Amino acid sequence: MNSIFEQCHTNEMIARIQRLRPDSQPRWGNMNVAQMLAHCSSFQEIAMGNSSSSRSWLGVIIGKFVKPIFYNDKPLPRNMSTIPDIMIVDERDFDAEKETLIQKIITFQNNGPENCTTRPHPFFGKFSPEEWGKGIYKHLDHHLKQFGV
Repeated sequence: MNSIFEQCHTNEMIARIQRLRPDSQPRWGNMNVAQMLAHCSSFQEIAMGNSSSSRSWLGVIIGKFVKPIFYNDKPLPRNMSTIPDIMIVDERDFDAEKETLIQKIITFQNNGPENCTTRPHPFFGKFSPEEWGKGIYKHLDHHLKQFGV
């Protein structure tokens, strides 16, 4: 499984983000490309420990049983529900969101696993740094595929 903590995978993600255009259209879902970039940045903030979201009651009940979907080799399902706090519905500036996400990915990778958050994921619960690294890669991959890159 790929991990954002590996430089080659960070480089891959950044190259794919660079291929996005302001008029890139989603293959599924309701977000436009700028909203997707902002959503991914908000998720990076959670993984970095810069923001948090309370655990949902459903996550508390079943999160630990289904959490391997976040960091295994199977693609995430399309139209999967998201953490309400990082659901982006307002309009965003594409160029600003793209640059922000790239910088957050670089910072996360440079900080390394030892600086990953120890707070639980809002749905899945506690993750090891290794699981966060794989999950971040998988989350980015999912949304970049959503926009054809």
